Parts: sequence; C-alpha cells; structure tokens
Amino acid sequence: MKPFAFVRAPSGPAALSAMASNSRASFVAGGTSVLDLMKIAVEEPDVLVDINALPLRSIERRGDVLLIGALARMSDVASDAGVRELFPMLASALEQSASPQLRNMASIGGNLMQRTRCPYFRDVATPCNKRSPGSGCGAIGGVNRSEAVLGTSSACIATHPSDLAVALRALDAVVHVTGSKGDRDIAFAEFYCLPSETPHVETTLARGELVSGLSVPLPAAGVRSAYVKARDRAECEFASASAAVELDMAGQTIRSARIALGGVATVPWRSPQAESALAGAAASCDAYERAARAAFAAARGFGGNDFKIELGRRTLVRALEMAASS
Repeated sequence: MKPFAFVRAPSGPAALSAMASNSRASFVAGGTSVLDLMKIAVEEPDVLVDINALPLRSIERRGDVLLIGALARMSDVASDAGVRELFPMLASALEQSASPQLRNMASIGGNLMQRTRCPYFRDVATPCNKRSPGSGCGAIGGVNRSEAVLGTSSACIATHPSDLAVALRALDAVVHVTGSKGDRDIAFAEFYCLPSETPHVETTLARGELVSGLSVPLPAAGVRSAYVKARDRAECEFASASAAVELDMAGQTIRSARIALGGVATVPWRSPQAESALAGAAASCDAYERAARAAFAAARGFGGNDFKIELGRRTLVRALEMAASS
C-alpha cells in the first residue's frame, strides 16, 4: 500500500478545507470500501480525511420525511424502530447487505459511494475504463458473469454494488450534500451517472463535496413493499439480481407502483416501463410477468451474464408477489 497521511477533521469546514488543500485526498468514515481499494492499488490517495467526528449520525422523522445522517451506521439504520415501521423494504435491503461486522462499521454515505466489484476494475493489471479512462473494458468479451445487462455502454458494463441504493431509488430519496460553495440537494434519480463514454464519472458530486445525509419521503398509508435479493450465497455476497418494490393498492387493484432493480444494471435502475405495466392492473401472476418482461425488454447480455435477464425477471416477480401479499 502506498504511504498516506491521516487527518482527523473536527468539523465540516475543516473536512472540506482538508480536501481542498490536496487534490489527491479522500474522505473516510467506516473505511470498509476505500481501505480495500487502497490495499489493491485501485485508489491511492495522498491523504485520508477522517470525518467520524462530524455530527451526521441522526435518524429522525422530520415533517413528511425521514432524515438519515451520512455517518449513521448501516446496522443502526436497519434496526431503528422508525425505519422498520415506515420503510421495511429499506431495513430489509440493509440487512441483506455485506456481513454483520461490516454493517456495524460501514456508514450510509460510504455505502452510496462504494465502487463496483467488477474484477477488471479491481485488478490493476487489466484494462478498465472506470479505473483508467481510455484503457478499454476487459469485461466486454471477457469474464462477465457478474456484470450488468441494463444501462451498459461500449465503454463499461460494470454493475453497481449497493443494495441500499436500489431501495432508495424506489423510494425517491434525496441526497443532501455540502461543499465549499454551500449545501445542495440532489434527487436520487440524478445522483448516479450512466457510464456512456465516461464511466470514471460515477456521481454528480463535485470534487470535494461531502454527502451529509438523506431524506426519504414518508409512505402513504397502506403502501406495501418488499426487497428481494438473489445471490450465489446467503451471506456477505453482492446481488446477482435484486428488486425493490413499493405498491399502492386498493383492494386487489394496483393503483401505482415503484420498482427499482439492482445487481443487473450499471446504476440503481428504476423501471418506469414495469411501473406503467402495473398501474391499474389487478394483482396477479399475469400482471407481474408482464411487468417483468417490460422491465427487461431492453436488457442485453454479454455471454457470461445472459442468465441475469431471466433471473432478474423472476426476482422482480417474486418481489411483487411478496409486496402484494404483505
């Protein structure tokens, strides 16, 4: 590992100042992602700015939203009584993430900023446009079982890794950001960038900006939800396919739906096509199948990951079944 300096920031302004003073500085909270990448030379910051002293750990209901601080630990959010009551899908997504030990350390903000587990990204001896722009995408034509089938480009097919982000995409969350030019809010739909020809640009954050928290709109009364994750093993594994579903129902009629997919796309993937297929439909296997086909109509496999298209459909159908019967 390359030598680096370590700075503990006592306040938000101090953290931002430390970042501004070095173009190769990185924030660190739980350290469960950035330290792994430093060990394998994917990231080599000159300075790590520790932000754990910042007052960003709250989990509280305020008006018509739930506010979650960026430094709240994943396990604390998953076990919070308010989260479990209002957002069982969110709690479920968190509980199916990583391992208990990692959830105890990893922060909410860090989870949103984690980078892909694509093996080509994590191996500096191989080409990867996300890690080294212009070097090529080794996964296209290579070993691509874990890669995306939605939102891909000729430059990158790497899958986004976060379970939490998939749930937040379905819930229309807002990301709160602070920086040297002040605070701003970013709709979750606009937070992540599709790879296009610049896969190394992963979010709409400006250099030196810090995620300070999230707000999640409170659900309407009677809304039903589910999070389903398909993976190779039951613990400490990333999704091969996942689905976050929220249904607003009147009896057995689906008035509206929110659907987001994970494990199959380059970003947390919202599916308006599947949502439209369900609006006004009776809750039934036929309706769920139509929605699943619509969700993956534009999917493209690359050989090793072709199975994800069918797996993604089945995962979404299962999530819809669970949500409707909850």
